[in-house]
Amino acid sequence: MFSPDEVGALRVAAAFIFMLPIALQRLKELKSTDYGKLFFSGMLAVFIPAFLFAIAQTHLNSSLAGILNTLSPIWTMIIGAALFSQRFRGWAIFGSAISFGGCIVLAMARADGGLGAFNSYALLIVLACACYGLNLNFLKFKVPSLPPMTIISVSLMLIAPLAYIYLFGFTEFTFKMANTEGAWRAFGFVIILALMSTAVANLLFYKLLRISSPLFASSVTYVMPLVSVMWGVIDGEILLVGHFIGMALILGGVYLANRKKSETKA
Repeated sequence: MFSPDEVGALRVAAAFIFMLPIALQRLKELKSTDYGKLFFSGMLAVFIPAFLFAIAQTHLNSSLAGILNTLSPIWTMIIGAALFSQRFRGWAIFGSAISFGGCIVLAMARADGGLGAFNSYALLIVLACACYGLNLNFLKFKVPSLPPMTIISVSLMLIAPLAYIYLFGFTEFTFKMANTEGAWRAFGFVIILALMSTAVANLLFYKLLRISSPLFASSVTYVMPLVSVMWGVIDGEILLVGHFIGMALILGGVYLANRKKSETKA
């Protein structure tokens, strides 16, 4: 129905509409130097990943895409150490590795082949995860004072013009909406994706970042394969031993990666 680039642009454009009233109210909170930072954040967190994921998932199964998305904490640590002088305890590194291993176990336990579908398009999701890792560190250490609602609403407002220019100027979106059967139904699904996975999800993500560390915030991506498994059970899939092992590794790894220093001394 819609091409991957149309989905990416429409997702950004629709999320902007939802957040525009809030963005207009929040502009008074900004300094002149904040606009460039929020534009950069919007490109990293929303614009670039929206296109990368849309393109990648036309050539990857959902299982592999979900597993690769768990690279975000790894990129968060690498970028935090390389660009923001962050130091991570051994438990953080060990726990992240354990959780990632659990995701691999979950993928291999799936009846549809799991990791066997890997191809070069997976690198697009790896790049999207690198964008997430850079954005988390950038917001935590370069934009520490702005509220999460201001960050997501204004960043969407700043990147939206690019999405609209591309959507209406360089794609067949308007032609498809007027002439293709089922286009409006597909449009509705993308609108839901924009509202929940772009606007709401990023808002909650930034709220979590404000009360924790970039590593902890990014660790929530390890929960995604668990959610995928649970939906599979609802859809009639059978839980295998590998599912339970993978889920245990993921939860245990997240706990180890985010242990407080006081706990390690106890």
